[in-house]
Amino acid sequence: MGQTVTGLLKAVRARTGQDATATVPAVLRLCGVYLTGLAAGGPVDDARQTRLVAAIGGLTAACGSDTGGMFDALLRTGRLALEAGGDTEARLALDIAVEATALRPRSKGAWRLRGSALDALGRSDEAVVAYERHLTLQQNPSAAQDIVRRIATLNELRALLDEAAALLPGESGGRLRETPAGEARTAFAGLVRQRTAEGGGMADPGVRRLAALYAAYRRLLDRDRMADPLLGGAEPVGVPALRRLVAGRSVCLVAGAPRIAEEERAPASALGGLIEGYDLVVRCDTLPEGAPRTDLHAVTLRGDSPWTGPAWDRRTGTRLVFGDPLAHWRRALRARLAAGAQDRVGDASLRHPLDDPALLGEDGWSTRTSTAFTVLRLLDFLDAGRLDLIGFGLPGQLLPGQLLPGEREWVTARTAHEDETGMRIALR
Repeated sequence: MGQTVTGLLKAVRARTGQDATATVPAVLRLCGVYLTGLAAGGPVDDARQTRLVAAIGGLTAACGSDTGGMFDALLRTGRLALEAGGDTEARLALDIAVEATALRPRSKGAWRLRGSALDALGRSDEAVVAYERHLTLQQNPSAAQDIVRRIATLNELRALLDEAAALLPGESGGRLRETPAGEARTAFAGLVRQRTAEGGGMADPGVRRLAALYAAYRRLLDRDRMADPLLGGAEPVGVPALRRLVAGRSVCLVAGAPRIAEEERAPASALGGLIEGYDLVVRCDTLPEGAPRTDLHAVTLRGDSPWTGPAWDRRTGTRLVFGDPLAHWRRALRARLAAGAQDRVGDASLRHPLDDPALLGEDGWSTRTSTAFTVLRLLDFLDAGRLDLIGFGLPGQLLPGQLLPGEREWVTARTAHEDETGMRIALR
């Protein structure tokens, strides 16, 4: 390991002119601390945490590659940490982003990751600074519209809190200004109730204005932050429309492992030709860079605030979002769907198909069921004409998008054919 890190540091210094002596060991230490804590919590059955663990493994392996490969692996690990949805993972993403921006101060991806991590942790003022740095480096204005809107939202939220603080007597206003953004909603509500009780109710103009500011603040927290609330003309689809889309057609569900994506993109790739031959190509969660085609993209909401994750801005025909409760699902769609990135969006009737009595209504599946299995079981239920899994049969690997043990048992019991390579599993 010492030789690998030494070689990497030399490559970094040659390319960037910076001393990365502290950077790489620091990142590996951060990841090691996270993995230690994760292991202490017992077996990992969360698909997003599994992808994060795989990304950390990829980052460790990249320490022996060129600097560009290591830096890409660093940003990927940070993004997947954010997508995992927990506070611990958001702090890991921020720590990684801090190291990444120190290593490459002009990396727009690193500054965006830093802003998103700060945003997820409720550190709004710092997030705005990082987002603005990203904008100064961004050469494609159309790719930065979601960041522009997010900055405007955070600034408006701060302005509402500042005006409300000015209306509050004594030390109450100061406490509201100093409250972290992640706790401001609860603190604001409590102060409004207190002021209403003390100030004689809505007859007091100051109390009425305070209540109006709180209402605006709540709406802004939950509002659609997209320029086009109709999602660029995207059509909401329910169960009947999705059934019409898949019935009688050949469908392949492609695993999200980096190895699969690399092989698919290779020139004259046999795997790429195989995938291209299906009527519908389905992928889950984080879409691989450069994937030539995705007809249906499925994601599962994780964590206590799933609306704070990265935007779903990679192009697809249909996007299905699985998650509960309904309020979180609605808010995540408003916050993360990108206008023009999909033609169709699954409606609320498709948000939890496994345990919905109007659909499958099956008991026994964990709330941590993988996205891949959820969409696979749904497509099977909706009578896809041919249903194959690509890349899920590779042995001896813990890969992003792979099935959990109980899910694999379900697939094995229904497998009609499996290639000798384990690359393609046919359920029909």
